[in-house]
Amino acid sequence: MENKLNKTGKVDRNHPAFRENAKPFFSIVMDGLMGEVDGEHFWDAVAEDAIFEFMYNVPGFTNKIEGRKAYMDWFEGYSMELKYADNLRVYKDIEQGVITLEYQVHGASPYSQKLYDNRFCSIVTIKDRKIVHWRDYADSLAMMS
Repeated sequence: MENKLNKTGKVDRNHPAFRENAKPFFSIVMDGLMGEVDGEHFWDAVAEDAIFEFMYNVPGFTNKIEGRKAYMDWFEGYSMELKYADNLRVYKDIEQGVITLEYQVHGASPYSQKLYDNRFCSIVTIKDRKIVHWRDYADSLAMMS
């Protein structure tokens, strides 16, 4: 499955990366990118050859994923049950095509039911109304505990 956009500009909704448990993440990011990217869902807004960098210090977590398909394939295993996301702050450098998003996500581990709260700073580069580069910073300790 290539995960190319169909005629309507949407990525195939049957891919397992369209996870309900991550909906708060997808929603807050798309709120922050409103008016700057095309597509109604996060995956629609990601360029096919986008690069994702994760500046986390979490054992076993990759620091770089290349391509929308590779990230979608990784994301299908995302298990955290997010309940909501909030505290969105958006900073735009339109000339450079860079948008910085600060936000928080809240949920629980599906295995331990332990509460999960994390803060993120995502630096997003947009070209031709698509996400082409994503650099993510987060609280690594919150991810590990």
